[in-house]
Amino acid sequence: MAKLIRTFGGEPFVVAAMREISLESNGKALDFAEKLIAGEFDLVIFLTGVGVRTLAKIVEEAGRREEFLAALKKTRIAARGPKPVAALKELGVPVAVVAPEPNTWREMVEAIEREFGAGLSGFRVAVQEYGTSNPDLLEALAEKAATVTKVPVYQWALPEDLQPLREAVLGIVSGSIDVVLFTTGVQAIHLFQIAEQMDSVDELRKGLRGVVVASIGPATTETLHEYGIRPDFEPSHPKMGFLVNEAAQLAGKLVEEKKKNDAPSLGTRQSGLRVAISKSTGASAVPAESRSADSTQAIAPIDFLHEITSRIASADSFHKVLGRIVDFVTTIIPCDSCFIYVLEGDKLTLRSSKNPHADVVDHLGIKMGQGITGWVAEHREPVVLAANASEDPRFKLFKNLPEDRFEAMLSTPILCASKVVGVINLQHRLSYQHTTNEVRLLSTIGYLVGAEVERARLENENVQLAGRLEARKAVERAKGILQRDMRVGEEEAYRMMQRESRQRRKSMLEIAEAILLGEEIRKGQMAAEQKPATGN
Repeated sequence: MAKLIRTFGGEPFVVAAMREISLESNGKALDFAEKLIAGEFDLVIFLTGVGVRTLAKIVEEAGRREEFLAALKKTRIAARGPKPVAALKELGVPVAVVAPEPNTWREMVEAIEREFGAGLSGFRVAVQEYGTSNPDLLEALAEKAATVTKVPVYQWALPEDLQPLREAVLGIVSGSIDVVLFTTGVQAIHLFQIAEQMDSVDELRKGLRGVVVASIGPATTETLHEYGIRPDFEPSHPKMGFLVNEAAQLAGKLVEEKKKNDAPSLGTRQSGLRVAISKSTGASAVPAESRSADSTQAIAPIDFLHEITSRIASADSFHKVLGRIVDFVTTIIPCDSCFIYVLEGDKLTLRSSKNPHADVVDHLGIKMGQGITGWVAEHREPVVLAANASEDPRFKLFKNLPEDRFEAMLSTPILCASKVVGVINLQHRLSYQHTTNEVRLLSTIGYLVGAEVERARLENENVQLAGRLEARKAVERAKGILQRDMRVGEEEAYRMMQRESRQRRKSMLEIAEAILLGEEIRKGQMAAEQKPATGN
């Protein structure tokens, strides 16, 4: 979020607002697991991805993981949004119902009612809670289901270091902050708790009424209303990317309206709005810069962020992840070509392309420092060429790529934890002047997708290693069968398989599998022949 705010010209402040801590006892979670295994629940509702993983860990430590997962797979499952869905997918648990946006308890209840209808009245329901109970959700379910069981797995607490929250209170009270973004109601609760310790609740409430307050969605807005704070807006989608983008479009005008009689605020807007932002794992103060363009038009370029953030935890395959990134990039920034190179060892390998290149994707490799792509990876800096890209001294021609003759090029690194994991290249047939925002936007994408690209690459590497190991095991077993049946040595058995592989144009694994299949058939026939006949 902080990087995105800087992209829009804002000045972000990071303010830790909350942390997740374990419960003193896992008794209720383990009791739920035992009852689930015994078949005592008809529907389980998961509200957070963290809750899914925490519950699975608690059960695993108790030695009941396999039984627990088997029971979950037999039970109807509902999830509040994409994060619990992704966590359940990791465990191989199918989801019957997903609450639509904005993913509040109301959408959850409505989705369950639509799916199960009158049958819900006989259901025994369990609800995985997060942080604190949601009495509205529990009450609504209690009216419609036979029984409702709470399953607490973790709780929210104040951060260990309270100084950033104190400074946020002072900043809001003094008017040195222009915009406050809330992404969960717990942040507001903790902010007011600290203000109470400082004997400044009334001052904080007055200060919040004098700044722009943005709420991620209805649930957070309800909490703010409880403290007498009415948010100035909610984003069109309850996602962080939309929240920051729309704050960038709307905050300037709103700040001016709220502080039009406050001369010092004019100076702050000239250098970029200062915004306090609370985040789940550490509040991030985030600023936004106003835009003169129509807000609905300005929001469109950020749609890809909603897609990326909603799918970041989807654990898709390597090439599917890269393909989605290419789709996102080419939707927002017009271009004739988009390549994604992934760093593997000391070489950048072309792994995805907007245009079909079956002959070079997964085969073309570039050394670090080689060509513009290698230079970008080595220096971790973008390269922007409006025309005559092939005349740049860093350029290297690859005969198999017609895009190398295109005029314009924009290349940015993909980063994960300050480490280069790849490069994104955009190219244009004709001269093209990339705007500052386009360069920033592509750089931001490189920051946002870096961790997912690295995760997908490592997972793909593990799958390949596992596949090679299984293939080797199969070849060894097949080789042993040949040694026994043909009465030959190990080396000769291996050469026989190699000859068959070349002559039949089959892989060694396919030859090995054919030998193993023949062995299984032979054993089956022998078993059938040895089976004693039965009669009257």
